[in-house]
Amino acid sequence: MPNLPNVVVWSIPAFALLTILEMISVRLHPDEEQAGYETKDAATSLTMGLGSLLFDFLWKFPIVAIYTALYELTPLRVPVLWWTVALMLLAQDFFYYWSHRGHHVIRILWACHVVHHSSRKFNLTTALRQPWTSLTVWPFYVPLIVAGVHPAALAFCSSANLVYQFWIHTERIDKMPRWFEFVFNTPSHHRVHHASQGGYLDRNFGGILIVWDRLFGSFTPETERPVYGLTKNIETYNPLKVATHEYVSLAKDLRAASGWRERAGRVFRGPGWQPAAPSAKTREETETRAETKMRAETEIRAEAAAKGKRTDSKAETAAKGQEADSKAETAAKGQEADSKAETADETVVA
Repeated sequence: MPNLPNVVVWSIPAFALLTILEMISVRLHPDEEQAGYETKDAATSLTMGLGSLLFDFLWKFPIVAIYTALYELTPLRVPVLWWTVALMLLAQDFFYYWSHRGHHVIRILWACHVVHHSSRKFNLTTALRQPWTSLTVWPFYVPLIVAGVHPAALAFCSSANLVYQFWIHTERIDKMPRWFEFVFNTPSHHRVHHASQGGYLDRNFGGILIVWDRLFGSFTPETERPVYGLTKNIETYNPLKVATHEYVSLAKDLRAASGWRERAGRVFRGPGWQPAAPSAKTREETETRAETKMRAETEIRAEAAAKGKRTDSKAETAAKGQEADSKAETAAKGQEADSKAETADETVVA
């Protein structure tokens, strides 16, 4: 196994120092147009970052098991040399672009990534606001493992990518030199990515390089002041709610869905997806079917009622007939009794 350092752990002192320097800069040279810092927001971001270290450690066990199994199955091997590491970083950044883009346009994946966009501030602590459910990321890097990249080398490249992105979460840097802005991801490009305006939504997905966005049509330059956060912001600093709020919202939508097609759309379509409203023709056809069904049910009930009335009439006629028969029989018995009495009287007289 290649002996590569844990770049994130080694970078923690630098993270802390740069964050403190940015806080001092904001305090000494405030800019009313910049989002700046807010104590509760920064504390939530730091808590999310510390929590992500714990949960990423837990998720690492099943992910490493899968990657190791795939690595043992493939006959390919990429040696860990200085120039192959550079190529692996380039390849990892390419797949990071598609992972990042996927986590914006597929809702079940967005439920994980939304955590990173939930702050209405944009500073170095925002870079630390990481999700606790990053188990959805690993499938995007399977091609690298199958191509012979060792799982440890992939972990090194992923951590290097994450560390690079720390410094681009700031408003204190305006623009880098033009050539740098063209090739690399910068604070200006990433401010666009974190903005919630319509023209900025789902843009600039690159990690280290911005050229992927230029190649695949998702690049937008910074032309107006970004408004950070979500299109529907959450009003909480509770880390557990920040980590799970989109999963809760998704579960509610699934319970309210009218069928499996809508449920699939809620899970696999974009975060803002809604089932299509029925067309005028469809509504008319639905109303016609409902009216026809109601008319048929009314006719069935009327026919049943009519049959009931006829049955009642027959029963009443039969009852009257029985009553008449009973009266006739009683009258006949009375006449017979009178006849017997009359005969008895005649006998007595004789």
